[in-house]
Amino acid sequence: MAHRRAPARHLDQGQWPARYADSLLVVCPRCGGRAEVVPRPGLPALEYFGELLFRPRRLICGGCGASAEWTAPRRDGGLVAAQLGGTRDPFFGRPLWLQTRCAGRVLWAYNAEHVDALADYVRATLREGGTGATRAMFPRLPRWMKSSARRAEVLAGLRRLRAMCDLSAPADRSDAAHERDDRPRRHGARYFRSSPY
Repeated sequence: MAHRRAPARHLDQGQWPARYADSLLVVCPRCGGRAEVVPRPGLPALEYFGELLFRPRRLICGGCGASAEWTAPRRDGGLVAAQLGGTRDPFFGRPLWLQTRCAGRVLWAYNAEHVDALADYVRATLREGGTGATRAMFPRLPRWMKSSARRAEVLAGLRRLRAMCDLSAPADRSDAAHERDDRPRRHGARYFRSSPY
């Protein structure tokens, strides 16, 4: 009797993309190498991941020394959240460093942890729903990424992204990570709690 391997399982914990927004790898506006967008140092500890969309940010490039600051805009007495999604970082509008062409589309991620989470999901042959959270990341992935017919192709793309996490020179930049006419996403949610930012 042939031994059957157990299916690779993935249990959706209802995590939403803000979970991976602590550090975003982007294309440096000055040298074209890899820069990083991180929360400004010295801020109080996070109470929940959603705060990452309001916290002041700093863009820093270890290659050329470029830096920039971002603070959440205010509207009607509240801070307006950055809106996640797409091939640009939501704070400075820079192209994400981790982009590659895959299945006739662009596959992207914010950082290594994000790539690993996507790979765990795509690799799974048994995907179990979790909390049903409305902002959960995995149910919102495009169909082409979830398709079993494209699993090998998407996993190959995610391996390319994972390898790019360790690269930083302008020459290492993916051909997919160049300026495009992506429509900017509108800022949505507001944060009214008394803010230390």
